[in-house]
Amino acid sequence: MTLRLGDVAPDFTQDSSEGPIHFHEWAGDKWIVLFSHPADFTPVCTTELGYTAKLADEFKKRNVKPLAVSVDPLDSHAKWIEDINETQHTRVNFPIIADADKKVATLYDMIHPNSLANATVRTVFIIDPSKKIRLTLTYPASTGRNFNEILRVIDSLQLTDNYKVATPANWQDGDEVVIVPSLQDEAEIKQRFPKGYRAVRPYLRLTPQPNK
Repeated sequence: MTLRLGDVAPDFTQDSSEGPIHFHEWAGDKWIVLFSHPADFTPVCTTELGYTAKLADEFKKRNVKPLAVSVDPLDSHAKWIEDINETQHTRVNFPIIADADKKVATLYDMIHPNSLANATVRTVFIIDPSKKIRLTLTYPASTGRNFNEILRVIDSLQLTDNYKVATPANWQDGDEVVIVPSLQDEAEIKQRFPKGYRAVRPYLRLTPQPNK
């Protein structure tokens, strides 16, 4: 199944380290970071899950819930979480789906046979409160994810959902943003962006971030 930006994230029910997950119900009105792992007790995955746990406050202030997926069974997850907590000096504070029958992995096209035949690659989905897919990222099994980039994208999505702006290359929270080209009425621009803007080109207008 090919999932594209703007599609509704497929619903599912599956066991997890924190009990059964009825996905849409569990997600509620939160943003979701759904991310898959090739296998339990693997070194890169261990660092990723530990780092995710340490980002709990950052996720909370953005109204985000993380949800991990691995095709290993529940008893394996329980033992692995003990390792993660000990080696990464944290406590896993989010569910890890036990997708032994690969139901979730299949729904979200997380198994790429030419890369890993029987395990999930490192896929990331950012899903908004209306259950729409807003970002997809796929990393090879050998490369750990950049969670700072995941947070940056969430910041951009939440900002651009609320203001008529887009975020330029390498944007970080607090940097200038781009006024969307469709906004041409100068009175509306002045009302929306009271700090003014600078026009590098007629189509490239930069303004201070409006919620700062």
